[in-house]
Amino acid sequence: MHRLFLIALGLSASMTLMGQTPDTVFLEELTWTEVRRAIDDGTTTVIIPTAGTEQNGPHMVLGKHKYRINAGAERIARALGATLVAPVMSYVPEGDIDPPSGHMRYAGTLSISQDLFRELLQATARSLKAHGFTDILLIGDSGPNQPGMSDVAEELSEDWRDDGVAVHHISDWYKVGVFDDYLMSQGATREQIGMHAGLRDTSLLLAIAPEHVRRQVIAPGRGMDVDGVSGDPTLATAELGRVGYDLIFAAAMKQIRELMD
Repeated sequence: MHRLFLIALGLSASMTLMGQTPDTVFLEELTWTEVRRAIDDGTTTVIIPTAGTEQNGPHMVLGKHKYRINAGAERIARALGATLVAPVMSYVPEGDIDPPSGHMRYAGTLSISQDLFRELLQATARSLKAHGFTDILLIGDSGPNQPGMSDVAEELSEDWRDDGVAVHHISDWYKVGVFDDYLMSQGATREQIGMHAGLRDTSLLLAIAPEHVRRQVIAPGRGMDVDGVSGDPTLATAELGRVGYDLIFAAAMKQIRELMD
């Protein structure tokens, strides 16, 4: 009898654990019923993260922006509370395909037109609005994403004003000047920080996903037209990246709270 009771208790505990919603903010890690329940319980803010699939020099993977924005979006969602994160949009404008321009000159980069990017953003936002989300945050970790997100946020917010639904472009996530200022305060130059895959970019990925940095091939950049690197990634450290990550996160959170007040 005692043994049967313990078995029944164990089965009951297992079923309870199996029925619990996991501790995640990512939409794709939830079932539809879990999402419905979250919305009904007041989770009406959602983040649409965007990130390019682009060359990042010989030392960083093509998904650099995806790893950075996933980490950032999760941190923001948990800080805000009652917020979920949609799957990262990793197909974004990266240059002309034929003839190739911009990052498309390097193998592995994926590009779409600005018009298609805007359509994807709009369709994603419309889907989330249909389910009951009322604050939709567009957060991008790549430069070419910013104009499209700004335009879509403005257009949809105007269209949905009477519905009580707002779309916000959180541009301060990609205003990396706060991190550049810190790096220069530590003695770095603009040339060392660089515009792409240099000191700043590499430090951020080392802090967030160091397994995606090929340390054995890090070298000073020879220029965007040569190896796709602007700046000196040999100076990058995870410690610097963590400071930068905190500064960028704080700037984004300040803008979000101002927009949503």
